[in-house]
Amino acid sequence: KRIRATPSWCSGPGCYDCIFVNNNDAEGFRGMHVARVRLFFSLTFEGQRMPCALVEWFSAVGNEPDEDTGMWIVEPDYDFDGRRSAGVIHLDAVVRAAHLIGVCGETHLPLNFKHTDSLDAFAAFYVNKYADHHAHEIAF
Repeated sequence: KRIRATPSWCSGPGCYDCIFVNNNDAEGFRGMHVARVRLFFSLTFEGQRMPCALVEWFSAVGNEPDEDTGMWIVEPDYDFDGRRSAGVIHLDAVVRAAHLIGVCGETHLPLNFKHTDSLDAFAAFYVNKYADHHAHEIAF
């Protein structure tokens, strides 16, 4: 799967995909972070090209997956000014794309709600381990 970070996708709104980022040697989701890619770029340091990504971070809610769905829940990280917490990572740390599903609660979405607004509209997200076989192997 391609991971996209573009301000306009197919002449429409931007597309900024989410990813699993390798964090440590722990198994499954405990060894991962989830991030949203905002920009791909490269740096040259001491003559070596380093492919990188600017990402916005998510943190797990709790230490176990949600009891009802079996999926982990993450929420966006914010800095002390209320802005999304961001960082730069080397592309070697990217494991694969991640699919997030907004945690809706009990209210209805507005009729004019667009799927492209999802990652900015919800306060928490399920990490969809049922998206495909590979996600199921990672997000346990």
